[in-house]
Amino acid sequence: MLLGELIDTAGQRRDLALKGSGRTPFSRRGDGKAALGPALREYLMGEAMHALGIPTTRALAVIRTGERVNREGSPPGAILVRVAASHLRVGTFEFFAAREEEVMLRRLLDYAVARHDPALAKLSDKPIPMLEAVCERQAQLIARWMGVGFIHGVMNTDNMSISGETIDYGPCAFMEGFDPATVFSSIDRQGRYAYGQQPAMAQWNLARLAEALLPVLDARDIDVVERVEQVVAGFAVRFDRHWTGQLRAKLGLAAEEPDDRALADDFLQLLQREKVDFTLAFRLLSDAITGPDAALHDLFGRERPALSDWLARWRQRMARGKDLAGLRRNGVVGQSLRDPAQSPGGGGAVECRGRGRPRSVRAPAGGAGAAVRDGGVRAAIHAAGLARSGRSPPHLLRHLIGVPNDF
Repeated sequence: MLLGELIDTAGQRRDLALKGSGRTPFSRRGDGKAALGPALREYLMGEAMHALGIPTTRALAVIRTGERVNREGSPPGAILVRVAASHLRVGTFEFFAAREEEVMLRRLLDYAVARHDPALAKLSDKPIPMLEAVCERQAQLIARWMGVGFIHGVMNTDNMSISGETIDYGPCAFMEGFDPATVFSSIDRQGRYAYGQQPAMAQWNLARLAEALLPVLDARDIDVVERVEQVVAGFAVRFDRHWTGQLRAKLGLAAEEPDDRALADDFLQLLQREKVDFTLAFRLLSDAITGPDAALHDLFGRERPALSDWLARWRQRMARGKDLAGLRRNGVVGQSLRDPAQSPGGGGAVECRGRGRPRSVRAPAGGAGAAVRDGGVRAAIHAAGLARSGRSPPHLLRHLIGVPNDF
């Protein structure tokens, strides 16, 4: 329940909202209530992500309601008091698009632009530039998540904020043993929201946002539809750029070289083969720059010889790029590899889990971001545009609710 807006001490407009206060017209079949445990989890996770430098909603307080909620074990109820840059989500745009309320959709678009992208407010054609801005924020956010091994758990369109903040912490976690197929949600049997699937799911959500914006665009103009397709397809490039930056920071590489991504990917493959703890591996890597590396080797079991070969390449790269001297002199190593609060690529120590242990399911090969593709995105947006222009049966819109085959 949104209580209103306020201006913080930095002059930024914030939403103040209650989560778990009861049913609203948008509660569907749920009771709109929250249990104390999940409310405390969201409070802790928001503070952890904020300390790691990752955009996130935050909690002002968790209040016990004094009643039991209808969940397994009848846990005590609670209300979370949440602050956010806004509560505008991809699902907000979908709501008005599905109801064919074009006037309200335009008003929502204007409000969202004024709130989050004021530089675009004077443009006569806002939808596509706003979509580009949201794509950029999400690409950066997902890369930061993955840089600390974070798994959101439920990346549906209602849980993707237009502002680029992390929102709605459910069955989330910071991954321990590195495996792109790791999931923490007990209901995610197919790995839809696995660690390595998060870039693909972000792109899928952005395709839904693009569809929702079609009513305020000229969907009969094939050039417009193609521009929208290009923006969503371009998410893969945006994410790859930010993800490479995260990996470069985690390896302590201040300068850029063409082979940096291959060096990082090879290290991730070593982690995956032995299911090495993601955070601990990078923490111990900072000790191995010029000092002992026995503790790091102990994590890798059968892959110790391969790790030795990789460390030799890494140290050569550091020396060649003059990163080693600079890192030792300026303490950048401590920032990029030891102190997560000073670097968006740092590791995290707080863990948040749903019920049970983390599971691994089959995920696309190639590690993080390997599943970001544009074929299904283009087909979905193009079909939506054709349907709206009357050149294709309306039933094409209905199938877009499902997941494209290539995701």
